[in-house]
Amino acid sequence: MVVVNGVGGTVAGCIIRKATIEDIPEIYRIELMCFSDPWDYKGMIEMMTVFLTSFYVAEADGRIVGFAAGAIEETEEEKYGHICNLAVVPELRGFGLGRLLLRKLERDFFLDGCRACSLEVRVGNSSAHGFYEKIGYEDVILFGEYYADGEDAIVMMRWF
Repeated sequence: MVVVNGVGGTVAGCIIRKATIEDIPEIYRIELMCFSDPWDYKGMIEMMTVFLTSFYVAEADGRIVGFAAGAIEETEEEKYGHICNLAVVPELRGFGLGRLLLRKLERDFFLDGCRACSLEVRVGNSSAHGFYEKIGYEDVILFGEYYADGEDAIVMMRWF
């Protein structure tokens, strides 16, 4: 049983662990539930097996209730982490799972020598934008028509 401690509290009995290929069907279910422009199933498997540096799930009562996926990217000047995807089932948002998942990725990136972490968020997704701002991410640049539906994205970064 998942125990929720108060409004904005914590979720007891939830574990964060590395994702596996066997988790993809549940991760994909959450992807479809949470995003208007979801990754496709085949692309998600490819990302997990080829591109991603870190992929974690939050599990409660034997079911996956959230996930976070990220990769390390390098330029000639620096190495940084890129949050590719982060989602928590709607009924468990606001209890710290997203923050725990994000911090797991950031820890991996930091330990691998990254100096910062970046992500993109839809201009119209004010709750996600507020979440990232609250935990230290700053707006860096606006990418016009970034998403398939033509919506713009805000690139946000947090420096370590």
